[in-house]
Amino acid sequence: MAFGIRYNSPIVLTYALICTAVFFANSFMLDALTPLVSLGPTFQAENPLQYLTIFSYIAGHSSLDHLLGNMTFILLLGPIIEEKYGSRNLFIMILITALVTAFLNMFLFNTGLWGASGIVFMLIMLVSFTNVKEGQIPLTFILVACLFVGKEVLQSMNSDHVSQFAHILGGIVGSFFGFTGIFKKRGSNSEVMDSY
Repeated sequence: MAFGIRYNSPIVLTYALICTAVFFANSFMLDALTPLVSLGPTFQAENPLQYLTIFSYIAGHSSLDHLLGNMTFILLLGPIIEEKYGSRNLFIMILITALVTAFLNMFLFNTGLWGASGIVFMLIMLVSFTNVKEGQIPLTFILVACLFVGKEVLQSMNSDHVSQFAHILGGIVGSFFGFTGIFKKRGSNSEVMDSY
């Protein structure tokens, strides 16, 4: 029996590869890409670059530890979510999470953002809904919310240059997706990107 490597989760793997390539390219170019993959504290409608960075900041990372921490969770949880919801739906959920987090961060705080942490927390909360039955709240969701989101609330008291708000908001958005089921996969034929 011959074994081959399969690109089993196209959105997750492509996202992880983009984040990794951006990090090493930015390091090699002495942070020249940072303005393209980080979000400033305010929205400047007249700046065309701003429309890119409200999404592209989720591809930038400040350090190798930051990148590896996020990619570990994304590669671990992402394929489960992509299989359950479909590639197209996961892509849309990533974009919505990035957009909501970007605008609320700019509206509420005077700090910038970069990194995939909000996406990680969206995935963490969504994965607790993988075997949910209608009309029930999974105990795993309650425990995950207490452990991960609770930890972020406690850590938000520290001044550590980490946006716990992005983590918490990513978790809230993921919980919304899980509870409402608006991105539930409707069948294998409905997901165009799943055929890759």
